[in-house]
Amino acid sequence: MTPTQIALVQQSFRRISPHSEIVGAMFYRNLFALDPSLRPMFGDVKVQGRKLMTMLATVVAGLERLDQLLPVVKALGARHAGYGVEPEHYDTVAAALLQTLEQGLGPAFGEPVREAWTTAYSTLADVMIAAAQVPQKAAA
Repeated sequence: MTPTQIALVQQSFRRISPHSEIVGAMFYRNLFALDPSLRPMFGDVKVQGRKLMTMLATVVAGLERLDQLLPVVKALGARHAGYGVEPEHYDTVAAALLQTLEQGLGPAFGEPVREAWTTAYSTLADVMIAAAQVPQKAAA
């Protein structure tokens, strides 16, 4: 990610973070609208929304120190595999996240911000997917 992309992600997140409960609920509403089969993977959506926003805050703050962030992201990917998350679910999550950001930011969610979030998400999702596959390779 470029420094400009990191700044765009961080600035846009600061705009929505004061509304984290609403944004978390919006994300899960969007996610389940895109793929209702994912609903059983989650418990209390209010709790999940808080966890999501806490994790996003950690990730967004850590983008400038990606080398320090990657071990956390790898662990998260391995945990998600244990929950039944498949690689194709990451595309659905990306779509729900971008939709939520667009809804939450409105006109401030222009193409440069969308591209910055897409790059950030893709970078981290690739790490999570790879980490999730490590235990499967070791067991094979």
